[in-house]
Amino acid sequence: RVNHTASTNGADSTLPLAANPTIGLAMADQTQIDQIIERVERLLLRYEELQRTNVLLDEQVSVLVRERDSLQSRLSAARARVDALLERLPESNGYPAKTSAGSQ
Repeated sequence: RVNHTASTNGADSTLPLAANPTIGLAMADQTQIDQIIERVERLLLRYEELQRTNVLLDEQVSVLVRERDSLQSRLSAARARVDALLERLPESNGYPAKTSAGSQ
C-alpha cells in the first residue's frame, strides 16, 4: 500500500478508477483500442494464411487441369485407335463394318 500520510495529494489513491471519470474513460478507451488492435492483428494473420492456402489451391488446380487435358488427349487417341481397328474388321453376319461417323 501507499503511505498516505506522506502523500501530498489529499485524494486517496486506492479509490477505484470510476472515482475519476477521466481516467476511467481513458482506460476503457485504451482497453477497446487494445482489443481492436488484437482483432486486426488476428485478421491480418488469417488473411495471410488464406493467401498462402489460395496459392497452394491454385497450384493444385493447375496440376489437375494439366492431368485432365492429358487424359482427354489420351482418350481421344485411344478412341481413334479403336475406330481404326473397327474399320479393319471384316464384315460378319451381313452387317457392314462400323464407320466412325456412325459410332458417335
